[in-house]
Amino acid sequence: MLLRLKKLIVCCLGVLFLITAESAFAQKSGFTVVIDPGHGGRDPGAIGSGSKEKDIVLAVGKKLGELIRNSHPDVNVLYTRDTDRFVELNKRAEIANKAKADLYISLHCNALDRRKRSPQGVETFVLGLHRSKDNLDVAKAENSVILYEEDYSTKYQGFNPNEPESYIMFEFMTDQYLQQSVYFASLVQNRLVNNSKRTNRDVRQAGFLVLREVAMPSILVELGYISNASDERYMKTESGQKSLANSVYLAFKEYKREYDKKSHVFTHPQQRKTTADSAPKTGITDTATSEYRIQFLTAPRKLADNSSQLKGLNPVDFYVDGSTYKYTYGRSSDLNEATKTLRTVQTRFKDAFIVEFKDGKRVK
Repeated sequence: MLLRLKKLIVCCLGVLFLITAESAFAQKSGFTVVIDPGHGGRDPGAIGSGSKEKDIVLAVGKKLGELIRNSHPDVNVLYTRDTDRFVELNKRAEIANKAKADLYISLHCNALDRRKRSPQGVETFVLGLHRSKDNLDVAKAENSVILYEEDYSTKYQGFNPNEPESYIMFEFMTDQYLQQSVYFASLVQNRLVNNSKRTNRDVRQAGFLVLREVAMPSILVELGYISNASDERYMKTESGQKSLANSVYLAFKEYKREYDKKSHVFTHPQQRKTTADSAPKTGITDTATSEYRIQFLTAPRKLADNSSQLKGLNPVDFYVDGSTYKYTYGRSSDLNEATKTLRTVQTRFKDAFIVEFKDGKRVK
């Protein structure tokens, strides 16, 4: 068993490396988001008293895609499915990887055995090692979709969703997109709680096969408990589905704004100066001086000055955007100097990026 498990781990790490390398070196343009409504076809997912998971997540997913397309013409929206059909887990990842997508959003509904009293609320997951039995149970339930597939043991290198030993591999896997995934997951969770008024069950980590297979920042959203009467009623309604889709969209909008800002700094470092020099003269002088800081961390609440999450950076600043605390390090009016500071911060926070302030306010 131990030898088989070691072979399984090595094989999975090799596959992940190849996928990641291909994505990292591929040339692409534009921004692509993949929306993955879970289950479908012969796989209904979790079943409520009068609804099925596959139908709810498809409705929410299509509404989310429409919102993104209507407001972001520069974004390519792809679906793993847009009809009631079954799509294998590895095929879902293949769609995203072939498109060299920038973001992957998998939508699901949670459920408990009907013999138990069901909780309610939303959870947003990122790939990782489950730290609790509850997280493991959710991962098992979502991964069990592979039992609908032929030769799943061969296809997924011996992975069995019902064997706890199969999940040991996730402890050995490193995810270069984890910080971006956690950031986006926090945005989604905050919007679902504050905008859609859902019960908060936090951002969590667990071993989801569908997230393991994709080479990009990715999240899995449990929109509510279909086994909870109140949650199910909400998710079945058109208004509830619209609200859920809108909350995820608002989080996407903020994530995309930060992505564009980061891309602008790295790909067009001289554009601000060029734009300023070529701008028409209006007779109004902008006397505010730009100040550049390094944004390295977001959190749903204020952190203590000695928090381990800051990884020893001191002193740090933060600003509040909606319900999110965004932490920055360093201050400079010289973009070149800020770029040097960025390289230092990235040794601790590899997804850190430069943000611009004027008169103490973030320029967006």
